[in-house]
Amino acid sequence: MKKFDKERVLLAVAGPVIALAVAFVLSAIVLVASGKNPVEPFALMFEQAGYADVQVLIINQASMYYIAALAVAIGFRMNLFNIGVDGQYQLGAMMAAIVGAHANLPAFLQVPLLLLTAVFTGAFWAGIAGFLKVTRGVSEVVATIMLNAIATSLIVYMWKPDVFGVKIGNNSTTGEMHESGWIPGIDLGAAGEIYGLVILAVLLGIGYWLTLNRTRFGFDLRASGASSSAAAASGVDPKRMVLTAMLLSGAIAGLAGLPILLGDSHTYNLNFPTGIGFLGIGIALLGRNSPVGIVFAALLWAWLDKASPELDFHGYDKEIAVIMQGLIVLSVVVSYEAVREWGLRRQQRRVGAELAAGHVLGANNTTKEVAGR
Repeated sequence: MKKFDKERVLLAVAGPVIALAVAFVLSAIVLVASGKNPVEPFALMFEQAGYADVQVLIINQASMYYIAALAVAIGFRMNLFNIGVDGQYQLGAMMAAIVGAHANLPAFLQVPLLLLTAVFTGAFWAGIAGFLKVTRGVSEVVATIMLNAIATSLIVYMWKPDVFGVKIGNNSTTGEMHESGWIPGIDLGAAGEIYGLVILAVLLGIGYWLTLNRTRFGFDLRASGASSSAAAASGVDPKRMVLTAMLLSGAIAGLAGLPILLGDSHTYNLNFPTGIGFLGIGIALLGRNSPVGIVFAALLWAWLDKASPELDFHGYDKEIAVIMQGLIVLSVVVSYEAVREWGLRRQQRRVGAELAAGHVLGANNTTKEVAGR
């Protein structure tokens, strides 16, 4: 491996490692300040990761986190901050649940119908923000935040019994979906069942990598994110790329809730997980928008979620995991900037050394020419 490649790998790994180390240290300080053992909570959570049933829960949760983080990462690659992934994901899941409860086609038609429903719903909701940005210059951050609030109100409206809602006790639901839309999981016996759509998360990750690194569209996307003016000078329409990136980000976001919807709950109700879109932001940051990096970040986040309930049984607050997640996000921002500055200084020193070496070589050649005369 070339020296330059080794440095790139080092810079890519250093940020997440530093961020995690800082987050663990700061979490330990919080525990000490509250009069708790700073080591035992982490030991308990690591112990939980060794149980097969917890591993299944972690994988299932990570599949949803991974899809949401991919949606965020697409926006980041284009220098866009799609903070509306949560609204896009919830609307996509709800519309798929509604269609699944009212349409009853054969499974080979029902499942693609539900997937497409979620994709188009998420893309449409994100496309509103993209359209406002390219036509009116509205910040995608502001637009998607407002669209999240509208999505929440729209979901509450669709839960009304005279619209699409079905009341089951005190719970608002969309009614149970027809079995033709259910996707069987991987049965591991007593450990539980892994969602069948975990495979979808894997395929999306592969597609994300291939699109960014092996297609003209991916090159245009990365070029536009790095410098829209330079991309425009090379013939790329920056407005078209912004709108396309938002549509694609929303389309993937719409799929984030389908692993649990089609594999477990089979309805959209008040107990459906929320906040996954916001967690996807931290996961994408920690994974550096890399499909492989996001895998480890999603598994880490899911581990913190699923292992932390055990802390309640040992006198610790499970909110320690939430504190860690917040500290990880803060540490990521700081550590990445520190690593970036360090990398720039190393690059400047290397260029300076090369120029100095070239100057010395040129001087030696000149001396030889003069001596030869």
